[in-house]
Amino acid sequence: LLSLAVLMPAGAASAAALPVVINTWAFRTAAETAWRVLESGGSELDAVERGCGQCEIDQCDGSVGYGGSPDESGETTLDAMIMDGNTMEVGAVADLRRVKNAIGVARKVIEYTKHTLLVGESASLFAVRMGFPYEDLTTQKSLSLYSEWLNQSCQPNYWKNVVPDSSKSCGPYKRPEEVTYKEEQTSSQRSICNHDTIGMVVIGASGTVASGTSTNGAIHKIPGRVGDSPIAGAGSYADSTAGGAAATGDGDIMMRFLPSYQAVEYMRMGTDPTVACQKVISRIQKYAPKFFGAIICANTTGSYGAACNKIPGFTQFHFMVSSPLLSQPTEQVVDCI
Repeated sequence: LLSLAVLMPAGAASAAALPVVINTWAFRTAAETAWRVLESGGSELDAVERGCGQCEIDQCDGSVGYGGSPDESGETTLDAMIMDGNTMEVGAVADLRRVKNAIGVARKVIEYTKHTLLVGESASLFAVRMGFPYEDLTTQKSLSLYSEWLNQSCQPNYWKNVVPDSSKSCGPYKRPEEVTYKEEQTSSQRSICNHDTIGMVVIGASGTVASGTSTNGAIHKIPGRVGDSPIAGAGSYADSTAGGAAATGDGDIMMRFLPSYQAVEYMRMGTDPTVACQKVISRIQKYAPKFFGAIICANTTGSYGAACNKIPGFTQFHFMVSSPLLSQPTEQVVDCI
């Protein structure tokens, strides 16, 4: 089938209708799965869980689910969150090891604990107690990615101000006796190629909002690194009195600005979703003009939008929308600002 893509002019207001499903990137099967859940009477949380879970199964772009983005030790670990915009409850897991269905485990954090975020080995133990099987997240592809990286003197990596020189050799690294801090030049290309996320916002027929994310994080990350994806207000945010948003891109930078929370607050003040997304991107640009990132926004009327930061190699952002106004889940494109 020919891929149908609709280009949205920057700042254009979308037609509004409910329910609506919107997700980052052209992850079509995720959008279709979430929409099917809604059509069959499932809840907004069900739709988010199943939609993002579909990407975990499909290993979307190698950036979601098992078998992608090995860390410095060659292991794939997962981050995910899900948020209920009615109760403001959040369930999240980070640095999840040996369990494939990260967003499913995040949902269980809401349902069976009074906590919000579980991490690392303890999150995996919780998952097993909730009935999830231990499974190897390593594949031939992730082993190959890891091996190639080692053969390239561990380039690129996420260390700075260490010895030996992290721009030329592998570790183990340690801090030098005398530290001379130098300005870190973040490689945008590294981020574009190596790190995406599925973020999803679902707004039901009655205006109830849910959101979620799932990712295997930044490739070659330092073990233990957690990005924006499982952090409420950063990776995604849902509030049934205003709307929902989800972010994707360089999580180490984006999480510092709580972009999803900020976008929802702009929409609460009556800002059009597209403009809300653009305002969030502009805020981050002031501090990190070369950051790689994008955000999707939808309000409780079903109006939606997206925005991205324009850098070399990334001038447009593709995302999926499902709504009664569209005959099928449709890929849409927005020009970056």
